[in-house]
Amino acid sequence: MRQYINWKSYLIVIALAIVTATLFYTNRLARNLGIEEKRRVEQVVAGIKAISNARPDQDVSFAGAIVDQNTTIPMIITDEGGKIIDSKNIDTRNVTDVQKLLKKKLEEFKADHPPIELDYQLGKNYIYYGESFLLTRLRYFPYVQLTIIVLFLLVVLIALSTAHRSMQNQVWVGLSKETAHQLGTPLSSIEAWMELLKEHSVNDEAVTEMQKDLDRLKLVADRFSKVGSSPQLVEENLVDRLQNMVDYMQKRAPQKVSISLQTNKKIIPVNISGPLFDWVIENLIRNALDAMAGKGAIEVRVLDQPHTVYIDVCDTGKGIPRHQVKKIFNPGYTTKKRGWGLGLSLSKRIVEKYHHGSLFVKHSEVDKGTTFRIILRR
Repeated sequence: MRQYINWKSYLIVIALAIVTATLFYTNRLARNLGIEEKRRVEQVVAGIKAISNARPDQDVSFAGAIVDQNTTIPMIITDEGGKIIDSKNIDTRNVTDVQKLLKKKLEEFKADHPPIELDYQLGKNYIYYGESFLLTRLRYFPYVQLTIIVLFLLVVLIALSTAHRSMQNQVWVGLSKETAHQLGTPLSSIEAWMELLKEHSVNDEAVTEMQKDLDRLKLVADRFSKVGSSPQLVEENLVDRLQNMVDYMQKRAPQKVSISLQTNKKIIPVNISGPLFDWVIENLIRNALDAMAGKGAIEVRVLDQPHTVYIDVCDTGKGIPRHQVKKIFNPGYTTKKRGWGLGLSLSKRIVEKYHHGSLFVKHSEVDKGTTFRIILRR
């Protein structure tokens, strides 16, 4: 279960614990306040009954004070036939049809509490009552608190995610610039030695191959130097670019691994930064090679649509477990014994930030393979 638990999970659990405790305590307070209000209504009923049945010479000032002190609990008095006789603590201001309002309130009170019977010498009345404004606010308080906590959590998560993303960007840019800087000096030295070898005609074939690898290293350094700055996008034929990468990677792949390109058109013009986009494809193919035990197939499929271009890199490797799919683009996340886990995160950044496209795992199944999809919008 540890793979599903992180600091966000603990934050949510703490918030839920606070809300649960608040709901429990508030409901207990509301229940006690409801019992107290029922007692007050019973006291009011007793006062009304005392006043109604009092003798002319009997002092009913105390009973009248009890009745007058109820200024919060809404009440409606009806006769035995259900006709409304009187009401108290119900706001009828700015109401055109008072009777309609009282009937509506009466139905609400009937649903909330059973009536209290009031016996007179000449008959019976029934008193229906609702909840005071204070009790109503107390019942809704936990939901207001829950809303506030949810909003607070959202603000905190957004702020932390933004700060985390900003820190990632700084790490990416700083690491890339430093890598390009560190590669610059030995590359210049190697290039000078290459010129010296060419002058002495030492094994021309070997020198040619070494020059290719040197050019490749210079290209890698150029890629790193471009991270963190807005690259110039140039319209190119995507098919040619991909075919060159497929050919390059096929020469460096194991003999039992085939790398192929499938496309529905021979010419697909798109605006890309060639060196950076090559880096993305190379990363995806290298990951596919690492996922296969020296044999299998890698297919780069291109589908050109009027508004978008889909590029799928499919392999027959070991696949990605479902719980790891969302983590593979995080900087530093890797399942390899070597490497810093920056390849996929940098690839995603190149596609989404510089090319305004999308890079994600379209499908993956353990022991059957994985398909990464790139979407480029025209």
